[in-house]
Amino acid sequence: MASSTIISRKMIKLLSPTPPSLRCHKLSFMDHINFHLHSPYAFFYPKIPQNYSSKISQILENSLSKVLSFYYPLAGKINNNYTYVDCNDTGAEYLNVRIDCPMSQIINDPYNDAVGVVFPQDLPWSSSLNRSLLVVQLSHFDCGGIAISACTSHTIFDGHSLSKFINDWASTARNMDFKPSPQFNASTFFPLPSETNLSSTLPTTHPSKRHVSRMYNFSSSNLTRLKDIVTKESHVKNPTRIEVASALVHKCGVTMSMEKSGMFKPTLMTHAMNLRPPIPLNTMGNAVCIILTTTVTEDEVKLPNFVAKLQKDKQQLRDKLKDMKKDMMPLYTLELGKNAMNIIEKDTHDVYVCSGMTNTGLHKIDFGWGEPVRVTLATSNKNNFIFMDEQSGDGLNVLITSTKDYMLKFQSNKELLEFASPVVESTK
Repeated sequence: MASSTIISRKMIKLLSPTPPSLRCHKLSFMDHINFHLHSPYAFFYPKIPQNYSSKISQILENSLSKVLSFYYPLAGKINNNYTYVDCNDTGAEYLNVRIDCPMSQIINDPYNDAVGVVFPQDLPWSSSLNRSLLVVQLSHFDCGGIAISACTSHTIFDGHSLSKFINDWASTARNMDFKPSPQFNASTFFPLPSETNLSSTLPTTHPSKRHVSRMYNFSSSNLTRLKDIVTKESHVKNPTRIEVASALVHKCGVTMSMEKSGMFKPTLMTHAMNLRPPIPLNTMGNAVCIILTTTVTEDEVKLPNFVAKLQKDKQQLRDKLKDMKKDMMPLYTLELGKNAMNIIEKDTHDVYVCSGMTNTGLHKIDFGWGEPVRVTLATSNKNNFIFMDEQSGDGLNVLITSTKDYMLKFQSNKELLEFASPVVESTK
């Protein structure tokens, strides 16, 4: 296993101090009920032009300092009750690290777990209460390639907000005159209820046993094949890439569960749905609701049936939210979350968690030295499927996380391998 050595560690301060009027950033109810963890993303760049190689860190530090002036809550500290961020300009943590192996050893490892070396130790998916809300690590490989990882607090950033921040940071690195326009006004849409009700809404998290992850690619042509299968055998219209791909990995998960237990077990799959719009696109914070899709028979697991059920659940949620007052959305989201937690605790269903980071531009993040060859996350919890745009084309990458014995079965699942292949990148 590759090891790392910290070259330097510092706090990146804001280029322009936060004005006193913005010192207290109120968290929204959506922020408050979210998981208080660090979301860990990493971007791998194998080829660094000669004119950049000696000044990469300085470019990243300078641009981060400027962009933090616009994303000032990331440089603050969350209070113990998760009700506000003290925007005290403490700064973002920044590590310069050397990795004692070539990049190819990491991104061509069969398991995605190898990427853990480009994140600060023990930080991914850990509590963000007593740590910087943003922690960046610049990793230098023996081959001359680099990785940039960013761990942001999920308490104040959902996936949309994180992608907006990374895109704005990269734009600033390429052009220091660039001016981001984030709005930290989510609490006006989702205000916190009275203080007396807050303690009961905090989510509880439980330590999980060791899991492994692996990335698979669905090519554009294979996604088209899946869509054809779904539409020809049902009344489903215009299925999306994620709908058909998530239906397939769900079906593969069910197959493996049945092979292990000898019987069918009902399933629950959750999908995250962005609430922008109706919430403005530049509103930072958490603005996500979850879609719950259950199956109670083997027939419902079939691709056309599952996609039809997923589309129906999505439309029902849209219809419900359309006429709902915005300040009621967090309570409804909390109710859905509690329903899912009850199912998990009762162990009546196999649970699969899906999220999508597609159409965000993260797969093409360019700080000035080109696009990444790989974008990924640190390994998370069992039966977690994270969908991302592939680096080129209209296909999808999916990061599948499960227990090691299940992952061994995933790797040999014929139906999965008919439509998806393990991701291996060339760094030449």
